[in-house]
Amino acid sequence: MSSRPVKRSLTLKGHRTSVSLEEPFWQSFREIADSQGKPINQLAAEIDAGRGVDLGLASAIRLYVLDWYKTDNTT
Repeated sequence: MSSRPVKRSLTLKGHRTSVSLEEPFWQSFREIADSQGKPINQLAAEIDAGRGVDLGLASAIRLYVLDWYKTDNTT
């Protein structure tokens, strides 16, 4: 399974930023936000606030999605 990253815009703290993720990560990220009752921009802002300076936002989102499914939050 190979998927090229897709660039989409998010709004964090009132500023627009672009994030490139593979489509399966975008789909999972939306599903997680929906399951938490949050807009995707809010969840992205929370992830952004918690990431270190050495980690890019796209990588932080991928790790968040991976962790979400590893801890079995799907039920």
